[in-house]
Amino acid sequence: MKKQYLETAKIVAAQGLKGEVRVQYYCDDAEFFRKLKRLFLGGEKKEIKLISSRPHGNLAVLKLEGVDSREEVTPLVGKLLYINRDDVKLEKGVYFLQDLIGLEVRDADSDKVYGVVDDIYQNGAADVYSIKTPEGKQLMFPAIPEVLISRDIDGGVITIRPLKGLFDDRDTK
Repeated sequence: MKKQYLETAKIVAAQGLKGEVRVQYYCDDAEFFRKLKRLFLGGEKKEIKLISSRPHGNLAVLKLEGVDSREEVTPLVGKLLYINRDDVKLEKGVYFLQDLIGLEVRDADSDKVYGVVDDIYQNGAADVYSIKTPEGKQLMFPAIPEVLISRDIDGGVITIRPLKGLFDDRDTK
């Protein structure tokens, strides 16, 4: 089931004296925030208007409505910011990584179930998906066209065709 509210950033520090916040973002880049008018703060998902945003190295600097001093930022440090999925229109073939967590991973040829996606690592040329097997073991595969055949988010299934030697047979039985 898709989450309505998706983690998009974590407030890590104040920026300057006028209540701007520095955030570590979980989206593709800091420019993503320019498309948004609102965010949702913390576990209670309190709606807060996004006044402005700008990139700042590998972080983003956001100005949130009602946060006007460095002192007002202090209690916010460490809190998560969320987006409402209805506020973002994705292009065809683009998806939220959070929607992939928990999907079942099956073999394209044998329909064998390897397990479920429990994490995704974005570390360069291709994302790497981590699978937790029913036995509790970890398997990993690169999200490259030769391996990743399809993602059916609504159907809850990712179909793969592992390259020879990708999974050690001892770990997948």
